[in-house]
Amino acid sequence: MNAWVVRGLGMALIHILVRVLLGAAITQWPLQGSILRWVALLVVVLVALIWAGIDGIRDRHRNPDPDQGADLTMLWLKAALLGGIVAGVGSWLADLLPALNVTQNSFFFEITSGAAFTVLLIFVPAMLAVFLGRFFAGRDAKKASQGRGGERDARRGAGSAAGAAAGGTAAGGTAAAAVADDNGYGQHYPDGTYDQSGYADPDADTAVFEPVHNYRQDTSDLDAGEEQDTTWQEPLDLGKRNPEEPKRGE
Repeated sequence: MNAWVVRGLGMALIHILVRVLLGAAITQWPLQGSILRWVALLVVVLVALIWAGIDGIRDRHRNPDPDQGADLTMLWLKAALLGGIVAGVGSWLADLLPALNVTQNSFFFEITSGAAFTVLLIFVPAMLAVFLGRFFAGRDAKKASQGRGGERDARRGAGSAAGAAAGGTAAGGTAAAAVADDNGYGQHYPDGTYDQSGYADPDADTAVFEPVHNYRQDTSDLDAGEEQDTTWQEPLDLGKRNPEEPKRGE
């Protein structure tokens, strides 16, 4: 059976049951009729709110992406139409029983105006409940995902810190070994001394060497080349044709 049929028949049954109980209560307490009618109305609205709210929560958990969610609007619209018509017919049939005082309206009124009012009592609260259910379920899902992301970042940070500490420990051990290894010359002497006779004195004066090449100071003979004509010449206009030149084809 389709989901909208189940919801429509369920809401119609609840509506008929509430109207039967309302008729019996008004018969017993006729002066409290106004309050009893409001209580019956709230019961029908509350059932629609709870049922549709559960649908909204389940749909958001099943489809976190709003674009991929189920079409609950059409589902509850069809359920409300079915529930309104069935509730009207059922209330009119229940009134035929002699022991029950359900309605004083005609059959035509129950399947038109009465059914339309029942449709509104079902559909409007259902849409509000679907929206609220999806909203709160989506917010809880976002909080849970953010919490998991924070825990993941914390674990990554702890791993990075441990790796950095291990790297720092290794680097410190390497530096200590380098310092202990005879000032980094790569030769280990058990007694801590080595022969420095082959090295130059670091405090000695720097030696001055003679220049390797004697560069030429006079380069005038290199600048003197062939004499060229440096007079001004008019630029050649490629767009004009010399009138003295013969035309092409002559």
